[in-house]
Amino acid sequence: MTSTASENPRNRAEALPKSWNPSDVEADLYERWVAAGYFKADASSDKPPYSIVLPPPNVTGSLHMGHALDHTLMDLLTRRKRMQGFEVLWLPGMDHAGIATQNVVEKQLAVDGKTKEDFGRELFIDKVWDWKRESGGAIQWQMRALGDGVDWDRDRFTMDDGLSRAVQTIFKRLYDAGLIYRAERLVNWSPILRTGISDLEVDYKDVEGELVSLRYGSLNDDEPHVIVATTRVETMLGDTAVAVHPDDERYKHLIGTTLYHPITEKQIPIVADDYVDPEFGSGAVKITPAHDPNDFEIGLRHNLPMPTIMDERGRIADTGTEFDDMDRFEARIAVRERLAREGRVVAEKRPYIHSVGHSERSGEPIEPRLSMQWWVKVEALAKAAGDAVRNGEVKIHPASQEPRWFEWVDNMHDWNISRQLWWGHRIPIWYGPGGEVVCLGPDEQAPAGWVQDPDVLDTWFSSGLWPFSTMGWPDATADLRKFYPTSVLVTGYDILFFWVARMMMFGMLVSDDPVITAGKDPKQKQVPFQDVFLHGLIRDEHGKKMSKSRGNGIDPLDWINEYGADATRFTLARGAQPGGDLSVGTSHVTASRSFVTKLFNATKFALMNGAVTGELPARDTLTDTDRWILDRLDEVVAEVDAAIDRYEFGKACEALYHFAWDEFCSWYLELAKVQFAESEERAASTRLVLGNVLDAVLRLLHPAIPFVTESLWQALTEGSEGESIVIASWPQASGASADAAAARRIADTQKLITEIRRFRSDQGLADSQKVAAKLIGLDGADLLAQQAEVANLSRLTVPTEDFAATAAVEVRLTNATVTVEIDTSGTVDLDAERRRLEKDLAAAQKELAGTTAKLGNEAFLGKAPEDVVAKIRARQEIAASEVERIGARLQEIAKGNGK
Repeated sequence: MTSTASENPRNRAEALPKSWNPSDVEADLYERWVAAGYFKADASSDKPPYSIVLPPPNVTGSLHMGHALDHTLMDLLTRRKRMQGFEVLWLPGMDHAGIATQNVVEKQLAVDGKTKEDFGRELFIDKVWDWKRESGGAIQWQMRALGDGVDWDRDRFTMDDGLSRAVQTIFKRLYDAGLIYRAERLVNWSPILRTGISDLEVDYKDVEGELVSLRYGSLNDDEPHVIVATTRVETMLGDTAVAVHPDDERYKHLIGTTLYHPITEKQIPIVADDYVDPEFGSGAVKITPAHDPNDFEIGLRHNLPMPTIMDERGRIADTGTEFDDMDRFEARIAVRERLAREGRVVAEKRPYIHSVGHSERSGEPIEPRLSMQWWVKVEALAKAAGDAVRNGEVKIHPASQEPRWFEWVDNMHDWNISRQLWWGHRIPIWYGPGGEVVCLGPDEQAPAGWVQDPDVLDTWFSSGLWPFSTMGWPDATADLRKFYPTSVLVTGYDILFFWVARMMMFGMLVSDDPVITAGKDPKQKQVPFQDVFLHGLIRDEHGKKMSKSRGNGIDPLDWINEYGADATRFTLARGAQPGGDLSVGTSHVTASRSFVTKLFNATKFALMNGAVTGELPARDTLTDTDRWILDRLDEVVAEVDAAIDRYEFGKACEALYHFAWDEFCSWYLELAKVQFAESEERAASTRLVLGNVLDAVLRLLHPAIPFVTESLWQALTEGSEGESIVIASWPQASGASADAAAARRIADTQKLITEIRRFRSDQGLADSQKVAAKLIGLDGADLLAQQAEVANLSRLTVPTEDFAATAAVEVRLTNATVTVEIDTSGTVDLDAERRRLEKDLAAAQKELAGTTAKLGNEAFLGKAPEDVVAKIRARQEIAASEVERIGARLQEIAKGNGK
């Protein structure tokens, strides 16, 4: 569609503000997009589908940098696909976050001296729902601030009726298939929360403790005894054996015998087990099966008793000793002191740094504890999840993460799915008065007098159904037919083994469900997502992991408020590569803000010079400058498409950054100024090229920086290309053959102008200072870099008759050598220039000496990595070049002063 400029080109430029202030624009612009329905998906559309389900943030959560990265990349993908003509669904939602949410509400009750037991289960759950309605979901407003193009009409919550129906259905399906069972096993126990927690909710921290060596058996050296070491002395109250390696000659005579337990006064066996490392410590290990994962496995192998010595609050219980009812940490001291009095503490190592698991929610050290829980048999489910990747039905990006995936799913342990909470999906198991047990589906009712299991399901159970439960499963829905399987899952590699694995297992479980397969290719497996893109962790600009304790965390909302959503998003997208961590800091976001400002100013310049969109003139009527920028645009479109298709967001953003800044703004706009000064016909042609390239640049950048590109695109097109860039078409390459000759001539122009600018700088000329000059060698007819263009861009003037060159430089181009002569007499303070150059020469000589010394050190060269040596060698070459260049300039000054 052809567009014409306004009668006064300045009108469009003046429609934009004087400068870009994101806070004045972004919020209103986002709400206009939502109101216009741009993000709403149509399940009845004939367009090809593209769908992403948002990894549901916790209802208690707020936007952190990890979220901001996830959301930016998902928004980039969906905005681009929408522009490419796909029917796009980006489905938002939140997780009920069982432990976190219950903890928040319980803390509120505690302020008034109340507990959940004071209200009872039903009233407490009502209070949690009240909190959710009033305070939950703050992250959704933060998502709006970031610019998330989600379909808010499809917003889901893991405790919605529909999702609860899906949870009960899948539970019953697993239970009826014998894949869910109840058993007493070891779990991560939180004494404060009084529930088991998942591995993902355990943070491991190095803490300062004490390693105590204890003597079991006789205190007489001539009688059987062993020395064991522990950091958890209190657990010895639950010891039921001592283990040694079967080949350890020190203990072979004791294997199969028993030793006196110094507190319980029981005889406990000495067992042989390959798990024990004979080289570590004394080579003997105390075994507490109910309170240590490795000890539990040894206990199973040797059929050992497994007494639980702590209650759900982490207090010693049922040991029959004076330590009963002591807190575990209080008991740690008391047990050690008693053993010390009895002469059984052989040695103490304090402080002793070791890694201890802590509850992510309560902050306390977790307690491995034997507990009756519900479990999922995962072997068959995990195999299906592994095979989906092995068979290529699901692709992991980067592929280098696949071995970690297989290592996890091929060695997965049964999954503990029960939590001792009130908030969550209650386990649909009912117990009859006669001990009967039944699992009920969502449409079934328990007989009168039956009691439901008190536990709720692990939050990961319901979020594992997220890709299909959010679209209406187990019911047949238009959304399932259109948008499932989803196209891609975007998440950090740190939860590959938790949430991703759960979704894969459940997705493969229902892959042949008629509701899922309806209308689909029967030969194609209905996996939950076709691609899994794993990005890395966000680190600070020094490469350190962000954390509260380090004080180096960044609130993305602070960045959005200070620098704008576009700058925040571009910073994250520009650093994102498959599987790689990314470092971000103030320097990165300020650079992104500068880029946004550069784009804004360039567009204003283009508009003030009448840039328009429309049909381009015939290529043979265009200048080399115009053909070059159009060819480069074609190349960048292809480069960006290829990068995003490989989920190499950083590469795509880098390509756009350098094209927009280095080529379009820094070169094309400057060269266009010369063309504007030519004939009206040439100016009109330039305006069209300028407008069309700018139009494409804005569209290409829109998925990453949506707000500024929308504002600038509206001003550029004045609505002639459509109502919003959100639904504008994605740029495509023109298909024209690239003009290699034009590219070469522009490269020559750039090199000549760059060298002249450097030459001027070497002569001490200010950027604004014009000097007389001669350019010798520009007579070739095939050379674009004519005198007028070079002069306009390099601040050179035509010399007078008395021109006398004071300096000259040769510039080698493709087919010619151009000599630039200038007269700086009367324009430069030579004494000041000499002093500056002498200072620069000293610095260059110091760098040259330092690098030369390093490269002459054989010991250094023998140990240093090749890339380090290469960098030092490159520094040496640059320093040598600078010494030569500055020395030559000083000689010129000396000659000019008659010295």
